[in-house]
Order: sequence, then structure tokens, then C-alpha cells
Amino acid sequence: MSQAEFDAILQDTSKIIQTNIVWQKHPQHERLLKFKAEIISASAAYQLSLRGTYNPILHALSYHIICPPYGRIYGLDMGKDHKNPDGQLVGEKHKHRWSESYRDKQAYLPQDITAAEDDPVGVWQQFCEEALIRHNGIMRPPPPLQLGLF
Repeated sequence: MSQAEFDAILQDTSKIIQTNIVWQKHPQHERLLKFKAEIISASAAYQLSLRGTYNPILHALSYHIICPPYGRIYGLDMGKDHKNPDGQLVGEKHKHRWSESYRDKQAYLPQDITAAEDDPVGVWQQFCEEALIRHNGIMRPPPPLQLGLF
């Protein structure tokens, strides 16, 4: 994917998610919640989806725009450190942005995400606004985590 193609995807204001988003338990990780939503675009040059994961125990939240065959082309991670290819530590809140030279490996500190990682709905609204995604539905808050005593 060229830089111009990525920029066109990110700047496309016709990106829309038409479904409600409901967090589901991850089948292999009992403390991890996830969802996947298809992104529809008038340009339809690429098949896009958005995947979210949330671990309330670790306070880790991620929203990633996926574009096959490239994988993640844009995303937000909160609650987990990232080190860029040049060795720079970005921190626990960072965004990944596609580039021809680094693909999705380079990250930066976002100024536009002010909601906390324990507020997945608030972060979602800010992420969608910044990524120019219109969500014609609701995101339900994650269900409370049920942990066993032992």
C-alpha cells in the first residue's frame, strides 16, 4: 500500500459502521473482550474492518483498522508500551499509522484521545471522530468481568 493510498483511506469521510457494537468474550483469553465491525466506504477500493480488544484487568484497550492483505493500517493502543523501530519508547497510549517504510510498526503519542482506557465507549467516540468514521449504531459498554474465586 502506498502512502497516498493510505492517506486517501484515512481522509475518506464516507467511512461508516452500520451495526451496534457488542463486546464478546475472547474464546482463548477469559479476561479479554473483543469485537469486529465492517467499515463500509463509498470509495470501496479496500475491504476495511475495525477490531477492538479490551482487558479491564490490565487496563489495556485497542482499536485497529484492518485492511487485508496489509493487516493493521491504523490503530490506537492504550495500556501497553510500544517501542518504535529506532528504539524510541512511545508509551502506553499510542497510535499506529501506516507508512511505506515502517508499515504499522511506527507509533506516536496522540493528542486527540483524552478519555481513559477504562472508558472504552468514550475512547471509541474520540477514535471514530479522529479517524473520520461515522458509527450509525451504539457501542454497548463492556460487560462486567466475572472472575472465579480460585
